[in-house]
Amino acid sequence: MPDSPVVSDTALTGGCLCGGVRFELTEPPLTAGYCHCTRCQRRTGTAASAQARIDGRTLRLLRGEELLKAWRHPEGGHEKLFCGECGAHLFSRDPEDHAQMSVRMGAFDGDPIIRPSWRSFVAYAAPWEPIPDDGLQRFSEAKPRPQPA
Repeated sequence: MPDSPVVSDTALTGGCLCGGVRFELTEPPLTAGYCHCTRCQRRTGTAASAQARIDGRTLRLLRGEELLKAWRHPEGGHEKLFCGECGAHLFSRDPEDHAQMSVRMGAFDGDPIIRPSWRSFVAYAAPWEPIPDDGLQRFSEAKPRPQPA
Protein backbone atom coordinates (compact mmCIF):
# COMPACT_ATOMS: atom_id res chain seq x y z
CA MET A 1 0.00 0.00 0.00
CA PRO A 2 1.68 3.17 -1.15
CA ASP A 3 2.33 6.04 1.23
CA SER A 4 1.07 9.22 -0.45
CA PRO A 5 -0.08 12.55 1.01
CA VAL A 6 -2.38 13.29 -1.97
CA VAL A 7 -6.10 12.78 -1.34
CA SER A 8 -8.57 12.80 -4.22
CA ASP A 9 -11.67 15.00 -4.12
CA THR A 10 -14.08 12.05 -4.27
CA ALA A 11 -12.33 9.68 -1.85
CA LEU A 12 -13.66 8.70 1.55
CA THR A 13 -10.99 9.30 4.17
CA GLY A 14 -10.39 8.07 7.67
CA GLY A 15 -7.86 7.15 10.26
CA CYS A 16 -7.06 6.06 13.75
CA LEU A 17 -7.61 7.89 17.04
CA CYS A 18 -4.09 9.32 17.32
CA GLY A 19 -3.95 10.33 13.63
CA GLY A 20 -0.86 8.24 12.92
CA VAL A 21 -2.68 6.06 10.38
CA ARG A 22 -4.58 7.80 7.58
CA PHE A 23 -6.32 6.16 4.64
CA GLU A 24 -8.61 6.84 1.72
CA LEU A 25 -10.94 4.73 -0.39
CA THR A 26 -10.94 5.48 -4.09
CA GLU A 27 -14.29 3.65 -4.53
CA PRO A 28 -17.29 3.63 -2.18
CA PRO A 29 -17.92 0.69 0.15
CA LEU A 30 -19.79 -2.26 -1.35
CA THR A 31 -22.09 -3.02 1.59
CA ALA A 32 -22.18 -2.54 5.35
CA GLY A 33 -23.47 -4.43 8.35
CA TYR A 34 -23.10 -5.43 11.96
CA CYS A 35 -21.28 -8.50 13.27
CA HIS A 36 -22.56 -9.87 16.58
CA CYS A 37 -19.99 -12.68 17.01
CA THR A 38 -18.27 -13.11 20.35
CA ARG A 39 -14.89 -12.27 18.77
CA CYS A 40 -16.18 -8.85 17.69
CA GLN A 41 -17.80 -8.33 21.08
CA ARG A 42 -14.53 -8.99 22.88
CA ARG A 43 -12.42 -7.08 20.36
CA THR A 44 -14.56 -3.95 20.48
CA GLY A 45 -16.08 -4.13 23.97
CA THR A 46 -19.50 -3.60 22.39
CA ALA A 47 -22.44 -5.77 21.35
CA ALA A 48 -21.59 -5.59 17.63
CA SER A 49 -18.96 -4.34 15.21
CA ALA A 50 -20.19 -1.99 12.47
CA GLN A 51 -18.20 -2.47 9.30
CA ALA A 52 -18.25 -1.55 5.62
CA ARG A 53 -17.09 -4.17 3.15
CA ILE A 54 -14.76 -2.82 0.52
CA ASP A 55 -12.68 -3.98 -2.39
CA GLY A 56 -9.27 -3.87 -0.70
CA ARG A 57 -7.67 -2.73 -3.95
CA THR A 58 -9.43 0.64 -3.45
CA LEU A 59 -7.76 1.26 -0.06
CA ARG A 60 -4.78 3.61 -0.06
CA LEU A 61 -2.74 4.20 3.05
CA LEU A 62 -1.73 7.84 3.13
CA ARG A 63 0.51 7.44 6.19
CA GLY A 64 1.20 5.16 9.11
CA GLU A 65 1.68 1.80 7.40
CA GLU A 66 4.49 1.10 9.89
CA LEU A 67 2.01 1.61 12.76
CA LEU A 68 -0.43 -1.04 11.54
CA LYS A 69 -0.46 -4.25 13.53
CA ALA A 70 -2.36 -7.38 12.53
CA TRP A 71 -3.91 -10.05 14.69
CA ARG A 72 -5.47 -13.30 13.53
CA HIS A 73 -7.36 -15.63 15.78
CA PRO A 74 -5.60 -19.00 15.93
CA GLU A 75 -8.78 -20.78 14.78
CA GLY A 76 -8.83 -18.88 11.49
CA GLY A 77 -10.84 -15.92 10.42
CA HIS A 78 -9.81 -12.63 8.99
CA GLU A 79 -6.85 -10.57 10.14
CA LYS A 80 -7.77 -7.60 12.32
CA LEU A 81 -5.65 -4.53 11.65
CA PHE A 82 -5.29 -1.81 14.24
CA CYS A 83 -3.02 1.10 15.06
CA GLY A 84 -0.14 -0.11 17.23
CA GLU A 85 0.13 3.33 18.82
CA CYS A 86 -3.45 4.11 19.94
CA GLY A 87 -5.08 0.67 19.49
CA ALA A 88 -7.87 1.92 17.19
CA HIS A 89 -9.52 -0.85 15.18
CA LEU A 90 -9.39 0.01 11.48
CA PHE A 91 -9.70 -2.92 9.08
CA SER A 92 -10.16 -6.62 8.69
CA ARG A 93 -9.05 -8.63 5.69
CA ASP A 94 -8.89 -12.13 4.33
CA PRO A 95 -5.24 -13.17 4.75
CA GLU A 96 -5.41 -15.15 1.50
CA ASP A 97 -7.18 -12.44 -0.55
CA HIS A 98 -6.53 -8.82 0.47
CA ALA A 99 -9.25 -7.66 -1.94
CA GLN A 100 -11.72 -9.01 0.67
CA MET A 101 -11.62 -6.28 3.32
CA SER A 102 -13.79 -4.34 5.74
CA VAL A 103 -13.33 -0.90 7.27
CA ARG A 104 -14.70 -0.20 10.74
CA MET A 105 -17.45 2.38 10.27
CA GLY A 106 -16.12 4.50 13.14
CA ALA A 107 -12.78 4.92 11.33
CA PHE A 108 -14.28 7.14 8.60
CA ASP A 109 -13.82 10.89 8.97
CA GLY A 110 -17.32 11.75 7.86
CA ASP A 111 -20.44 10.12 6.53
CA PRO A 112 -19.48 7.09 4.43
CA ILE A 113 -22.92 7.38 2.76
CA ILE A 114 -23.57 3.63 3.02
CA ARG A 115 -25.76 2.33 5.84
CA PRO A 116 -25.72 -1.13 7.46
CA SER A 117 -28.16 -3.46 5.72
CA TRP A 118 -27.54 -6.75 7.55
CA ARG A 119 -26.62 -8.35 10.85
CA SER A 120 -24.44 -11.47 10.99
CA PHE A 121 -23.80 -14.00 13.76
CA VAL A 122 -27.05 -13.02 15.48
CA ALA A 123 -27.07 -16.47 17.14
CA TYR A 124 -24.30 -15.08 19.37
CA ALA A 125 -25.84 -11.69 20.13
CA ALA A 126 -25.02 -10.25 23.55
CA PRO A 127 -27.83 -10.99 26.00
CA TRP A 128 -27.34 -7.61 27.66
CA GLU A 129 -28.16 -5.66 24.48
CA PRO A 130 -31.11 -6.99 22.47
CA ILE A 131 -30.90 -6.61 18.71
CA PRO A 132 -33.27 -3.84 17.65
CA ASP A 133 -36.24 -4.56 15.42
CA ASP A 134 -34.76 -2.46 12.60
CA GLY A 135 -35.74 -4.55 9.59
CA LEU A 136 -32.14 -5.36 8.63
CA GLN A 137 -31.49 -8.74 7.04
CA ARG A 138 -30.30 -11.24 9.68
CA PHE A 139 -27.97 -14.21 9.47
CA SER A 140 -27.50 -16.74 12.29
CA GLU A 141 -23.89 -17.21 11.21
CA ALA A 142 -21.73 -15.43 8.63
CA LYS A 143 -23.34 -13.43 5.83
CA PRO A 144 -22.74 -15.37 2.63
CA ARG A 145 -20.32 -13.65 0.25
CA PRO A 146 -21.65 -12.96 -3.24
CA GLN A 147 -20.41 -15.47 -5.79
CA PRO A 148 -18.49 -14.10 -8.80
CA ALA A 149 -20.52 -13.98 -11.99
